[in-house]
Amino acid sequence: MNPVGAEREKVDAAFARLQVENQTLKDEFARLKGLPPRPPHKPSGMEKATDRPERGAKSDEEEATKRRRGPGVSKLSIDRTETLSVGPPAGSRHKGYEDIIVQDLAVKAEATRYRRERWEAADGERLIAPLPAGIVGGCGPHLHHLVLTLHFQGQMTCERIVAFLAGLGLAISKRQVVRLVHAKLEGFRAEDDAVLRAGLAGSPFVTVDDTGARHAGRACFTTHIGSDRFTAFRTGPGKSRLAFLGRLLGGAARYVINGAAIAYMRGADLPQDVIDKLAGHASLVFGSREDWMSHLRPRHCRSQSDA
Repeated sequence: MNPVGAEREKVDAAFARLQVENQTLKDEFARLKGLPPRPPHKPSGMEKATDRPERGAKSDEEEATKRRRGPGVSKLSIDRTETLSVGPPAGSRHKGYEDIIVQDLAVKAEATRYRRERWEAADGERLIAPLPAGIVGGCGPHLHHLVLTLHFQGQMTCERIVAFLAGLGLAISKRQVVRLVHAKLEGFRAEDDAVLRAGLAGSPFVTVDDTGARHAGRACFTTHIGSDRFTAFRTGPGKSRLAFLGRLLGGAARYVINGAAIAYMRGADLPQDVIDKLAGHASLVFGSREDWMSHLRPRHCRSQSDA
């Protein structure tokens, strides 16, 4: 080694030693002043870059990437297995198979003719076999679910839904799509109410928030109720405390005279005789606002309205 190179190595070593000593002094000063310690210094990765495998050799990360095609592949259920063959040259040895999982989606139009039996009883009554559940105006339940998903979750207009379904080969009009959007929603409403009740009963916490929204051409408020387990949305004309409590009850107002209600009445300086009448009545739970208001009216007024 030439003298210049040897001298350069000595200077570099001395500089590195001084850097370490300087950083040690800084850390000690910070400790004496009560400052937080410096974050750990992570390697820059230059050492890994110098240890790369030779060109053509496969690293462990490449092998892992080849084996793993996605986070949910292991949860898929295989519906069909196909074996693909290749023409090997003479003298080749079979080395097993290399598997790859491919996901695909098949959407096609399907028309079903239902032949419904018709009978006429001895008394002249006519009987006809009922259609399967879920059919709305000549559209099956799968088509109904698809239209609802595209409209509400996909935010697609009825015109675009008609164009999409026509491209699949379905003969459907805009009127039919509008009917599917609005018809037979009782089951979905019941499911939504059940989700809200189960979420409120089983969630460790509940968060709520509201925002302005347009509904049926009027200014309304949409309230979000949810947690890490469920989500429910309720829309109404106001966001008062009574309206919020009504949404928590699934839209069904319920009035109860209990200890908290009596304490509130006393805090509002309601006459004691009125409180005693309300608390001493046989009925203390009312299922609607109409029942509650009818209970508050004087007895002679209720008898006249009933008459």
